[in-house]
Amino acid sequence: MRMIHYKYVGLLFTVFMFLLPLSLGAYDFGLLTNQHVGISNSAGDDNAFEYSAGILPRFSFLVGETGSFIISAGLTLGYDEKFYFVPELMRTEFSMRFGAWGIRAGRINYSDPLSFIAEGLFDGAQLTHSSPFGRFGFGAWYTGLLYKRTANITMTAEDAGLYSSDLDYGDFSNTYFAPRRLLFSLDWEHPSVGKLLRLKTALTGQVDLSDKEEKYNSQYLILKAGIPVNNFLFEVGGSLETAQHKSPLAGDESSSEDFSFNMAMAFDLGIFWTLPVDIISKISFNCHYASGKINDNFGQFVPVTTKYYGEIFQSKMTGITVLALNYSARLAQSLGTNIAASYFVRNDLVTYNSYPIKTEGDDGYFLGGEIFAKLIWSPVSDIQFSLGGGAFIPAMGDNWPDEKPKWRVDLSAILALY
Repeated sequence: MRMIHYKYVGLLFTVFMFLLPLSLGAYDFGLLTNQHVGISNSAGDDNAFEYSAGILPRFSFLVGETGSFIISAGLTLGYDEKFYFVPELMRTEFSMRFGAWGIRAGRINYSDPLSFIAEGLFDGAQLTHSSPFGRFGFGAWYTGLLYKRTANITMTAEDAGLYSSDLDYGDFSNTYFAPRRLLFSLDWEHPSVGKLLRLKTALTGQVDLSDKEEKYNSQYLILKAGIPVNNFLFEVGGSLETAQHKSPLAGDESSSEDFSFNMAMAFDLGIFWTLPVDIISKISFNCHYASGKINDNFGQFVPVTTKYYGEIFQSKMTGITVLALNYSARLAQSLGTNIAASYFVRNDLVTYNSYPIKTEGDDGYFLGGEIFAKLIWSPVSDIQFSLGGGAFIPAMGDNWPDEKPKWRVDLSAILALY
């Protein structure tokens, strides 16, 4: 039962308040407010409007000589076809170092080497050790206390249904929390092997702890390498996934199949060029690949968390290839810009993916291209405004050749108070 989670949260909070030696002479308080307005034609013939305003207070203090504690929360009020209000416990982390060892516990950030398999805030702990042979880390986390839209876990059809459902305060425990999964990872990284090669590797896995009939357990072997050469940085990475999947038998909701075994793979390539000009600017090219169904034993790659590489065409990294060319520049001390052009190709015609265009396609592999530009202005260090806009053009592909472009314009403002 999810209601027991509230008892655990209250117990953890009480333990923290009792055990941590708060020093009033070394505390810090901050407040971040943000507002966002978006307009698009995603609703078909009618333009869609969305608005959100958030407030994020943060409080931190030192613990002894090598430790610290930070707690932050978020309150978001918004409108997207209907009004909503969401409270969240954000990053809440206790950390301490013991020589070469370090520990972090609470609601902490974690990212895999490729950054699109498991990335975000998770509840748990991570132990690290730094040595001349690199930095080692082991962590274990639970996802069932996170807010579902922030965690963005959509590994199964039931996960996706939970994510898209509205938050109902009358049924809070069943409509607020993310799917219940146990995540663990053994990581190793070295900043300069042979004074040339940057290496990151991880063995990551997750276990489905839900009480649903459909189950999906998975393990990932991940490797990423980077080589800096003058003004260039070349990065290449990949992941091999093994998964065990159990789903209800077709036509019989009361029974389930045995776990089926599946393998999948993902690939990542990046080339980054810092331009030799007076203004700080960079051009990058990235290729992201996640396998689709190849045969009965080698199929779709399924990440733990869903990350989007398009601003408008937001697709899960499953059965798809994304090619992206990006230019970013600091035009002045307070002004920056970013321009991104992306192209999307699906890797099979059977893997389900929740594309933002719901029209039935022509069974083409080429989905279309997107261009999006953003201008960021920060007149002072505590205030930032950003204006972005762009379009996804299905006619650049062969799946929706007659579909009209999908456009979007965003305006955001951030105020930080320390």
